[in-house]
Amino acid sequence: MKIIYSELSKKIELIFGHEKNQTMSFNTILLEIKDGVGTITLNRPDVYNAFNDEMSFELQDALKEAEKNKEVRVVVLSGAGKAFCSGQDLKAAAAAGNRSFKESLDKRYNPIIRAMRNMPKPIICRMNGVAAGAGCSIALACDVIIAAENATLIEVFINVGLVPDSGSSFFLPRVVGLARAFEYSSMGTKISAADALQMGMVNRVVKAEELDIEIKKFTDYYSGAPTKAIGLIKKMLNRSFNSDLESMLEYESYCQEIAGNSYDNKEGVTAFIEKRKPLFKGE
Repeated sequence: MKIIYSELSKKIELIFGHEKNQTMSFNTILLEIKDGVGTITLNRPDVYNAFNDEMSFELQDALKEAEKNKEVRVVVLSGAGKAFCSGQDLKAAAAAGNRSFKESLDKRYNPIIRAMRNMPKPIICRMNGVAAGAGCSIALACDVIIAAENATLIEVFINVGLVPDSGSSFFLPRVVGLARAFEYSSMGTKISAADALQMGMVNRVVKAEELDIEIKKFTDYYSGAPTKAIGLIKKMLNRSFNSDLESMLEYESYCQEIAGNSYDNKEGVTAFIEKRKPLFKGE
């Protein structure tokens, strides 16, 4: 099935074929669904995939589609060209004139971060280049980050007299600690992929030409994994940031009851007894 989105008409045209592969074409991003993987590509390479209003709203739509589409078991978020995402398009923002920063965050960026963290499916960041400003925030909001050797992360907000947003003040200190988070945020320090790996900001660092090979290792696993259990794990880890031990013990038992009644749990146990590889459906 191939789905084509027209931004001008706001209508969806469905073209049915014999393949399960789907492509959703927006103006500023691409969404391809293939073999259980939903790949979202930020597609403004001429401005290093900087966000304008249109791209922020289209990314919200793509994330909604990836969440509700049962064919998608894992999401990959990437950038076209040389960059992952350079943050806000400052020229586009200046052209828009005076407007509320709070309103812009509440309508454009914050829904993206909420959608990513609430999505009951793993999201892999394919960090093919610089992740700056809101682009850095979005990368940190992913569940797994695979970075090319030449990739960098920059909390660049301070360079234009702003503060971190889109979740950076939440994610960054939890990953690198308070002292480093303050330094990186207040000085706009460029963090190399190698340093990010050492501090636990990213999961893997590989040569640029090996990035897709490494990504495929993860998507091959997650596309065949027990997705419902992984979604519950994600919710548990989210909650653990702001919970005490007793609260987490109770929430673990609640989630385990759900996981224990899933198809994948029954399949996993049966496969173990029968000494074969389980065929999880994500249910």
